[in-house]
Amino acid sequence: MAKNAEVSEAQSKYHVGDEVSFKIEKQTFKGFIDKSYTNSFLITFESDDPEIIDKYHKKVVINNRHLKLIKAAPRIKDDDDNQDEPADKKSKKSVSQSKKVVQCDLR
Repeated sequence: MAKNAEVSEAQSKYHVGDEVSFKIEKQTFKGFIDKSYTNSFLITFESDDPEIIDKYHKKVVINNRHLKLIKAAPRIKDDDDNQDEPADKKSKKSVSQSKKVVQCDLR
């Protein structure tokens, strides 16, 4: 049985590196998203409570519905993500940019 790998609308607003807040054992914590799962995220956080550190080891998996975004991580835009351009313009652009004419004299 194949797993559903599609990202839900609620989850799409969070990305790896974002700073988020969440609650564990009636305490609010801040942390950073390390990894994305289907309905949740792996989050690294800091705590001064020795019981929380011993129990969670500074990492916890939280459902995306229980997260609040504090600060979004910077996004890197790829040059290959030109989704606004039609396919024929992309191919012409890439061909014209990569096309180099080399002349050599073979005698």
